[in-house]
Amino acid sequence: MPQLLLEIFSEEIPARMQQGAARDLERMVCDRLKAAGLTWEALTAYAGPRRLTLVIDGLPTATPDREEEVKGPRASAPEQALEGFLRKTGLTRDQLTERDGVLFAVLSSKGRATTDLVAETVDQVVRTFPWPKSMRWGSGTLRWVRPIKRILCLFDGKVVPFEIDGISSDAITEGHRFLGSGQPLKVSDFVDYRTQLEKNFVLLDVADRKLRILEQAKAACTARGLALVDDDGLLDEVAGLAEWPTPILGDMDPQFLALPPEVVRLSMKVHQKYFAVRDPSKDGLAPNFLVVANVEATDGGKALAAGNSRVLSARLNDARFFWDEDQKVGFDAWNAKLSGVTFHAKLGTLAERVERIAALAREIAPLVGADADEAETAARLSKADLLSGMVSEFPELQGIMGGYYARLAGHSDAIADAVRDHYKPQGPADTVPTAPVTVAVALADKLDTLVGFFAIDEKPTGSKDPFALRRAALGVIRLVLENGVRVSLDRLFDLSKPGADPWGFVWPGFELIRFLVDRLKVILRDSGARHDLVDAVIETRKGSEGLVDDDLVRIVRRVEALAAFLATDDGANLLAGYKRASNILRAEEKKGPLPTGMVQTGLPNQPEAETTLAFAVGAARTAVEAALETEDFAAAMTALARLRAPVDRFFDDVLVNSDVPAERENRLKLLGQVRDVMGQVADFGQIAG
Repeated sequence: MPQLLLEIFSEEIPARMQQGAARDLERMVCDRLKAAGLTWEALTAYAGPRRLTLVIDGLPTATPDREEEVKGPRASAPEQALEGFLRKTGLTRDQLTERDGVLFAVLSSKGRATTDLVAETVDQVVRTFPWPKSMRWGSGTLRWVRPIKRILCLFDGKVVPFEIDGISSDAITEGHRFLGSGQPLKVSDFVDYRTQLEKNFVLLDVADRKLRILEQAKAACTARGLALVDDDGLLDEVAGLAEWPTPILGDMDPQFLALPPEVVRLSMKVHQKYFAVRDPSKDGLAPNFLVVANVEATDGGKALAAGNSRVLSARLNDARFFWDEDQKVGFDAWNAKLSGVTFHAKLGTLAERVERIAALAREIAPLVGADADEAETAARLSKADLLSGMVSEFPELQGIMGGYYARLAGHSDAIADAVRDHYKPQGPADTVPTAPVTVAVALADKLDTLVGFFAIDEKPTGSKDPFALRRAALGVIRLVLENGVRVSLDRLFDLSKPGADPWGFVWPGFELIRFLVDRLKVILRDSGARHDLVDAVIETRKGSEGLVDDDLVRIVRRVEALAAFLATDDGANLLAGYKRASNILRAEEKKGPLPTGMVQTGLPNQPEAETTLAFAVGAARTAVEAALETEDFAAAMTALARLRAPVDRFFDDVLVNSDVPAERENRLKLLGQVRDVMGQVADFGQIAG
């Protein structure tokens, strides 16, 4: 079947926008083709420095014929309503059909040529494309990220004719700006298109560009006994900067290795888009860098390497200046300036925030096995580097530079590490600190953020989370779980409550607990836990208070134990028995309050299965309570498993809704006890199946 090939060729597209643009092009074209009833066999979108490309295989030559039934007014409706419907549909009264007193119109339309639809679609897509930033050029009104030079559009090997702001579609593309032939390239289909581009030094697929960069970069390093420092983010960026990427290994002045390696790497990455290089036989970086050029130099890249080395030296000299000057200033001066920096209009200055974090870190320290004095000291140093010259130049180094400066100032490794790592974890892929002092300060930092913004009613809404509170919540959860911190959320938030209250705080404790519990659900579900088991454990009631369990470590252990239990025959069958009992009890609750009190045994004519279950429930209650007291959830599940056979036999042998009121009441009490005992472990009513 025919193939559609579309290329929008322009001046350089910023690398950070390319892959999003490819997705948008695919989505926008697909939505319009699907709406017209078209299907296809395969579709791929590509993005590069100067072109967006879309290829669709297996498109039909025309859209399908359509027939649509439109509901109109009632047959008895006023004449004006009927006339309006006829004008809308373009039909006459005798062309309408009547069904159940309502008029209907059947509208038929012939299919359109796919080329007509494609021309219309490309025009709409180009004019409404959602670039983060766009521009106009010349005297036209068209907006695009950079000026469009050509639009290639072929269907079944023929040009789809259209014009957009003076740019006519054709079958022409161009190769590499410098290495290509410099002549227009006429193509016939996608295979020809891709082949001619590669002959003219253009790799269309970003995956191919990444592979070329990695293979040649590693080969260049290996030839010198070096190794490339992996950086996926930088690889993504440089793959969008060059159509024919050519890695070149350069040298830098070894004296710059006296700077912290994070400074060297970030200066290379942010300013120059260079990869760092290391010596596998030593710790730290090597005095080299790797630049990805967009040309193949005749001298093997020597001149390019030398020029880039001079530029890098200038950048690293700036970094060295900040490093030297910061050491002359120090923490006292930086902390003094924090009182002049507003954290949030309703939450005070950064200095006030530091005071809150320091007090909270001191309270949390005993809970995580940290020294309280060290935790407080680290917290008081944690935000100082925000006023340093290095962090002003490289905001990404906040915390990291504070750790270096704290160590140079003579503080212990525990304090310096806590200053360095207290922002962690900042995302799902980030490592979680385990050093006790660091855990204390990291928790204090995130809890202060959550409590403060919830207290002033700045909560996440929908997809909006301007203060990254979901990230802070996930950070708290990961710190607690991965360090096995045994403390309730209620206790943590109570410790976070400010003493003096100059901003009119409304204490959001319970709301915050629910917020973190909801975030925990996301983590557990993402890790593969069944959502119904998570709900069953989290919604287990704590006495008569109606609160959810808020010990995160305990919740996770209960979910794991419950999943293992339900995977057994006893667990699956007992769940069925629980649901049967619950259904009976719910039906009775609609008639009035359920009977309560002691279950009677030894009654006249009492079935053995009823007596057996009564004793089994009593034994299970004792065992479950003992197991839960020691948080032996596997033992609690084992105790419940012993109810499986008595429950099965009870439902086989006993009629719950007996005609004898005393028998019926006793049996309802017994089922209520079964539900209550199981409910101590989890809310089994939340579990599917």
